[in-house]
Amino acid sequence: MKPSTTPFTALTLAQQQLDVLDANLLRRRLKQTQSPCDVAVTVGGRQLKAFCSNDYLGFANHPKLIAAMAEGAERYGVGSGASHLISGHSQAHDLLEAELARTQAEHIDEARALFFCTGYLANITAITALAGLGLQAAKQNAGISIYSAKLNHASLIDGVKLAAAQTKAAVHLFDHTKLADLNNMLQADSSSHKLIVTDGVFSMDGDLAPVADLLAIAEAHDALLIVDDAHGFGVLGKYGHGILEHFQIQSDRIVYIGTLGKAAGVSGAFVCAHKTLLECLIQKGRPYIYSTATPPAIAHTVLASLRLIEGEEGQARRAHLNQLIAIWHHELQLHHWQMSSSMTPIQPLVLGSNAAALSASKQLDEAGYWIPAIRPPTVPEGSARLRITFSANHSTQAVRELIAELQKIEALVYTASETKAV
Repeated sequence: MKPSTTPFTALTLAQQQLDVLDANLLRRRLKQTQSPCDVAVTVGGRQLKAFCSNDYLGFANHPKLIAAMAEGAERYGVGSGASHLISGHSQAHDLLEAELARTQAEHIDEARALFFCTGYLANITAITALAGLGLQAAKQNAGISIYSAKLNHASLIDGVKLAAAQTKAAVHLFDHTKLADLNNMLQADSSSHKLIVTDGVFSMDGDLAPVADLLAIAEAHDALLIVDDAHGFGVLGKYGHGILEHFQIQSDRIVYIGTLGKAAGVSGAFVCAHKTLLECLIQKGRPYIYSTATPPAIAHTVLASLRLIEGEEGQARRAHLNQLIAIWHHELQLHHWQMSSSMTPIQPLVLGSNAAALSASKQLDEAGYWIPAIRPPTVPEGSARLRITFSANHSTQAVRELIAELQKIEALVYTASETKAV
């Protein structure tokens, strides 16, 4: 049969969607790197100063972790071969999970940890499986409710949506800066099973969730508290154990999720909770049950990363990060762009319009910097920004040079936008 030359419906619809993205300056484009993740990277044949990765401790290209990866591959091979519950669960996974549980043992009663391929998978598994605990009660018209912070990461949002579709849970959004409203909503909620879901460090603003206050609310209303600490694990706390260590929190109703591809510098994520809750994830968490296990060489490498995070080198790198953040807040003087009060390595500058953010990012690129423009739907409409992130591999001089460049570009972008408006 001769192929038709008429575009099929799906192709036409796809092109229409792309046209809308282009009209609103929202199409994203891939950039290929030709070098390891670091503060200086080769992109498209050019060397750029990178202030955009989540490699906060600068471990992604650490020689000890490169050696650990090679050792892990030599010992365990390059693939796991099956899901964890078939034959893919290695000694390397077991050793790593024991160490991850230890990092949270002071903060979660009878802690047990489960290792996942990605943070997205960990979040979807945890939320859907834990919401599902209330299904029996829901059959008796007792109901399930999920309270999700408005600025949560997409993986949490998607986990909540999937859980709601599977369990018919009622979903409520809350502002993490206005917890009185959350408390009032829970006070009026007669559901027998309730979950509160929040980021630990909000990825686009860099501010911390008020976890202690959220825990108090969860305790008052018998809710589980799920905290995705993707941007806090490795960075917060004396030993880098994350936001629970930072705030010195302890509870058996917390479900802690940490990412291992950011500050840890490798790949994957983990869920840590009371051992009974963790066993339910193993038995009921469909994304976990039906996914091929992460290669054990990765788990072996993460184990080496944990030693670096907790040790003298990790502590020194966190101290250096704090120095960079202090310089940033003390020396950056802007007149038109909105700075954040974040005390984490995430330092956004909000420009407002997509055009302004793209223009600033382009000028930074021309000056030798890699700092992409962040636009909706990643951030709310009208809050397009430059999301600047620090690594422990950045020098104080590099941060001061970026400050000088940003102050120059801010004046140029603002003048250009004012001229265009007139």
